[in-house]
Amino acid sequence: MNILPVLLKDGYKAGHKFQYPSDTRYIYSNFTPRKSRTGLNECVVFGVQYFIKEYLEQQFTRNFFERDRDTVVAQYKRRMDNYLGKGAIAVDHIEALWTLGCLPLRVKALPEGTLCPMGVPMFTVRNTHQDFFWLPNMLETLMSNILWMPCTSATTAFEYLKNFHRWARRTGANKDFIPWQGHDFSFRGMAGIEAAVLSSAGHLLSFTGTDTIPAIDFLEEYYGADSDKELIGGSVPATEHSVMCIGTPEGEFATFKRLITEVYPGNTEVFSIVSIVSDTWDLWKVVTDFLPRLKSEIMARNGKVVIRPDSGNPADILCGDSDSNVEWINKGLIECLWDIFGGTTNEKGFKTLDFHIGAIYGDSITIERQKEILERLESKGFASDNIVLGVGSFTYQHVTRDSYGFAMKATHGITDSMGMVQIFKKPATDDGTKNSHRGYLKVVEHNGRLVCEQNVSQEEEHDGLLQTVYHNGNIPNRTTLAEVRGRLLSHLESRI
Repeated sequence: MNILPVLLKDGYKAGHKFQYPSDTRYIYSNFTPRKSRTGLNECVVFGVQYFIKEYLEQQFTRNFFERDRDTVVAQYKRRMDNYLGKGAIAVDHIEALWTLGCLPLRVKALPEGTLCPMGVPMFTVRNTHQDFFWLPNMLETLMSNILWMPCTSATTAFEYLKNFHRWARRTGANKDFIPWQGHDFSFRGMAGIEAAVLSSAGHLLSFTGTDTIPAIDFLEEYYGADSDKELIGGSVPATEHSVMCIGTPEGEFATFKRLITEVYPGNTEVFSIVSIVSDTWDLWKVVTDFLPRLKSEIMARNGKVVIRPDSGNPADILCGDSDSNVEWINKGLIECLWDIFGGTTNEKGFKTLDFHIGAIYGDSITIERQKEILERLESKGFASDNIVLGVGSFTYQHVTRDSYGFAMKATHGITDSMGMVQIFKKPATDDGTKNSHRGYLKVVEHNGRLVCEQNVSQEEEHDGLLQTVYHNGNIPNRTTLAEVRGRLLSHLESRI
């Protein structure tokens, strides 16, 4: 979009510059997850570098500073005149910002991939030029809008990752397979391209499986990744219902056979995987009729055929419905595949399907269903590496900014008449969630956990774990995908 970046804000922000005391010089704000509504008490820091590079650097440069001054000012004035009334908002401050030629801001943030506890600021922002005290909180809307989702999705993905590791430990599963066990299926269900890409990039901090291709390009452009040198994200050939349906119900067996023996024959040295949607008409016919008839062809391939159900109760389909009198429905997909293809038993006594066959379920998966599926497989004697779960928008879109109570609030200001001022709110009608920090803030580690020290001196604020990531148009302390993944995964063992 080519919207003037100084218009990327809530409407009420337009007048705030004039509502501060006239001698205000500096405002200092922070962005903090205040309260968890998911049961998790830490949130992954992610997306700050994207926000800085895309908005503070590229969009402000392209759509503001590099455009003609009079055109920019006239465009802002027109919008304000039409929106709030002619002459309601002066525009001198917008012209002054354009004349300055950069955003006079210092942004300090926790390193991305850090686990940030509730109540600890992820980043702070303050103006560096006294004429632009209005700028930090003018950006609140944009910062909040862009950053809550990648942090939330990265946190959710890390919880999926922790669960896969917990059950791998319990059932002796192959941990090397875990990065592929959570596969991002969310693209089509997200609220626009940017949301989809930001969310999937958060997913890829913990996993390598994704169907959101542009997330790979995103991580190359904004996080220094290189898919020629590292695995950013990948997938396997997979069918969809249109592919299966066009063969007609009567020709479904032939479609399966053609896919397995002709399209993906698995007759080269390269290991070949194909995922086949299997519930177009009758999953159980596929399981009880097609697969036994195709067993020799499947077992002869140098590869894996992955069966993908896509409807019904995920846990019952995979693990069996004990209320059913039909044998294969009672057993569930994984046990049925074991009966046909067999497999191995690991050192802990849990069964893993033969490597030629597998299963993925990607409809309506949630963390609660993930745990139920892994728990029920364990109770049946199956290791957790028998299943891949497709994590879609049912997980990644059914969240809000309030899932972790993200908010950006000012905590410190300087005016000529009052000097340094603590800025805080403490609503008598609130449960404490909206009680804000006070003064300059410093994040430190105490007994292995991050804590926020409030109302520190300006000199003390320079120290701590918050690092400068933007300063007057410069972007120091850049990070890479490999570094972000490394930071996040360094917390894994202590969290499972």
